[in-house]
Amino acid sequence: MDTILFPTAWMNFLPFLTAIEFHSAWAMGMRVNLLAANTHKVGQNMTGSGIYAPHSPKVYHYDMKTESGKILFSEVDTHPRMSPDYPAAVNWNAYAKTIKPFPVQKTTFGGFVSRDEFNFTELFKNSGNLTVCQKELCCHLSYRMVEKKENESYVLGAFTGLHSRRQREYWQVCTMLKCKTADLKTCGQAVETAATRFEMFSLSGTFGTEYVFPEVLLSEINLSPGKFEVLKDGRLINKNGPSEPILTVSLFGRWYTKDAVHNSCPTNNSAVNYLLISTLLMIYKIL
Repeated sequence: MDTILFPTAWMNFLPFLTAIEFHSAWAMGMRVNLLAANTHKVGQNMTGSGIYAPHSPKVYHYDMKTESGKILFSEVDTHPRMSPDYPAAVNWNAYAKTIKPFPVQKTTFGGFVSRDEFNFTELFKNSGNLTVCQKELCCHLSYRMVEKKENESYVLGAFTGLHSRRQREYWQVCTMLKCKTADLKTCGQAVETAATRFEMFSLSGTFGTEYVFPEVLLSEINLSPGKFEVLKDGRLINKNGPSEPILTVSLFGRWYTKDAVHNSCPTNNSAVNYLLISTLLMIYKIL
């Protein structure tokens, strides 16, 4: 299966599950074309459509200010697996499991994203190498900011476990995210604007699942086509110079065989269908 058509009524949830953010990441993680047509109902927080290729978004539209929709056009490869720029398969834990973990900060603290308790550590310098762990998952980050804004705080976070109140989907997440304010107690709360730009970042994790989706979300809920890539060893890195102001850089993993509702392990031809259905059910599991 090379191309998936996906009409949806997708409710956006920061920091990981806005439509354009997650759908573009899903296309990259699964290495397929995804043509996602979301309904446009601003009052219900439903917006965000796009045409996403295995290596990068082709075109997308996100609008929470007007009631107007938009028709999107783009060319995609009919059979992307046969194209010369088709991304290589990724071993998501190859780099993270072979390096010596960076010193774990004594300032690690707990914080919630929705109802999931993450372990966080602050990016308190302009540059550095950090590791934060939760159970079997360790997340590694190397970064260098163009300039650290005094009124903005960023953290590196790790979460592994059954997600939210319903405790059904097993998530593994490594994330670098902006806190809502400079107060670290606000880390994990929804935030839509940022001013801090990064000269470089490299994020990786010791994932136990092969289904990992790379997300980069910029200030004002924008994507960054062509500005980041995933290496074969599982590192999510920036490229082509400094970034625009960043809200979050994440590796969002789904360990389907650990789901509480899992009955049988999908294999081969049924895997993509199973993953798509399971993934799309997540939008209401946050509530």
